[in-house]
Amino acid sequence: MHTYLVTGGAGFIGSNYIHYMFKKYGDDIRIINVDKLTYAGNLENLKDIENRANYSFVRADICDKDAISAIFAKDDIDRVVHFAAESHVDRSIENPEVFVQTNVIGTAVMLNCAKAAWTLEDGTFKPDHKFLHVSTDEVYGSLEEDGGYFYETTPYAPHSPYSASKAGSDMLVKAYMDTYKFPANITNCSNNYGPFQFPEKLIPLIINNALQGKKLPVYGDGKNVRDWLYVEDHAKAIDMVQEQGKLFETYNVGGHNEKQNIEIIHIILDTLRDMLPESDPRRANVSDDLITYVTDRKGHDRRYAIAPDKIKSEIGWEPETMFAEGIRKTIKWFFENEEWMKNVTSGDYEKYYDSMYSNR
Repeated sequence: MHTYLVTGGAGFIGSNYIHYMFKKYGDDIRIINVDKLTYAGNLENLKDIENRANYSFVRADICDKDAISAIFAKDDIDRVVHFAAESHVDRSIENPEVFVQTNVIGTAVMLNCAKAAWTLEDGTFKPDHKFLHVSTDEVYGSLEEDGGYFYETTPYAPHSPYSASKAGSDMLVKAYMDTYKFPANITNCSNNYGPFQFPEKLIPLIINNALQGKKLPVYGDGKNVRDWLYVEDHAKAIDMVQEQGKLFETYNVGGHNEKQNIEIIHIILDTLRDMLPESDPRRANVSDDLITYVTDRKGHDRRYAIAPDKIKSEIGWEPETMFAEGIRKTIKWFFENEEWMKNVTSGDYEKYYDSMYSNR
């Protein structure tokens, strides 16, 4: 039985990954979820599995070496899946130091603690132990609008404090693999969407605002392009890389769903109108007139597009959820979880939202 240490498991992608793993493996695995529970960490995401005998939660900061070392000392962990990170570009522009601390220093602590726990007397590592570092396509910078893709060989060229901090964490993992032959992989994924996503990100923000008849903020001309990946497809890719990937390799995980931001907004509005019954009063709120162009984000990359050729050829993974299907599943989930949205959009989130968009 594998024991997984999942960092950031109360966040969006981490909680979806934990649900996926229990759905696939049931009682044949153990998962220890370590999360600091910042604004984006939410234990409500895991209510349905919190009483499982093979699941446990530890509230800890990945920058706290003593706390992380204690977890490795207590449990025979043979898999680490490292999601924990500050991940919102706008917040990184406002407060870059927090991103360096969590994403770079926190990753260094995780690497050192795993290395100490897994190293044998001869300096090699226990067989079958693996560390997977989950990263982003943003480390590659920006592509031209008329073509090209990010490959695993694409040079890093981060433009925001967020992407620079993730690039730094990637380089640390690469250095540990090269220097110590540390048993790790890196995955760089495109934009995720799906259940449990905090509404500072585009898709849940637009769904939530449109249902309330609130303005839909669009940076710049709205033509920045992103590649969208349904979060459960990403969870499957992570599992497949850990079990079938070649050690020390990087795998790009993309959705083959390139769309302009403004196109995403129109798709969401059209889908909401299609899915909401005529009798639902929220249907009257959903209008293209809500679209509001705001001052562009500083250093806003124009286009991301990631090629998942390597992961398909070596491991057999490819995205299964096309955007039309994925956005309907996502909207349906938000319809069914209105209380979740109300809880996460109260208090500090409202203050943050107002500070980001009220004066633009």
